[in-house]
Amino acid sequence: MTIKNQFLAFGLAAITTFYGCGDATTTDNLDKEKGARAATSAQSDAATETDTKTILFFGNSLTAGYGLDDPSQAFPALIQQRIDSLDMPYKVINAGLSGETTAGGKSRVDWLLKKQPVDIFVLELGANDGLRGIATEETYANLKTIIQKVRAHNPDVQVVLTGMQVPPSMGQKYSQDFSKVFTRVAEEENVSLVPFLLEGVGGEPELNQVDGIHPTEEGQKILANNVWDVLQPLLKQEETL
Repeated sequence: MTIKNQFLAFGLAAITTFYGCGDATTTDNLDKEKGARAATSAQSDAATETDTKTILFFGNSLTAGYGLDDPSQAFPALIQQRIDSLDMPYKVINAGLSGETTAGGKSRVDWLLKKQPVDIFVLELGANDGLRGIATEETYANLKTIIQKVRAHNPDVQVVLTGMQVPPSMGQKYSQDFSKVFTRVAEEENVSLVPFLLEGVGGEPELNQVDGIHPTEEGQKILANNVWDVLQPLLKQEETL
């Protein structure tokens, strides 16, 4: 036993001898102190959880990380890593669903909004509409409806829309009309726009999987950069509110 431990043992023995049958009272006091500390800790944890804001990534297979070895390789998870490295109070939720269209998203978003509050909403839908040749006016209307539903749930929400393009094989007019959908929605709804989510990745074989559509792990890193350039200013703005 060290000198320090001997001293502590002697002190405890002296206290016990001095107070005699006061052991029960001392134990009660210690229990109360432990309870108070536990309550304070729980309140602190709850406050931390309350202070943490939610970023919801709502999209299709690009958001979900289709074909990757691990969901942590998808761009929403990479953005969470950046947020954590900067010690910013945000929690990322990946609500990507492979095959999702804007029509499907319009129906699904209500269920998600009921589950939790959303402070920043990243809308990544439309690619499957384009590949299926869905009328651009329908895609436009669905995107606007999704944004309006999110704002009805939280009027203070920040919205980021990710732009998309379709291959020239879909026809020149359709391709042009499709790309204009996103800038039009962004302007009318006053939301932040990532001009083209797949910038630097689309059409690059080495950055896409064998299907030529879904990014590889390296491609997802570029997607994360494209989104981060638009998202980061919003995070800083939220912190000052």
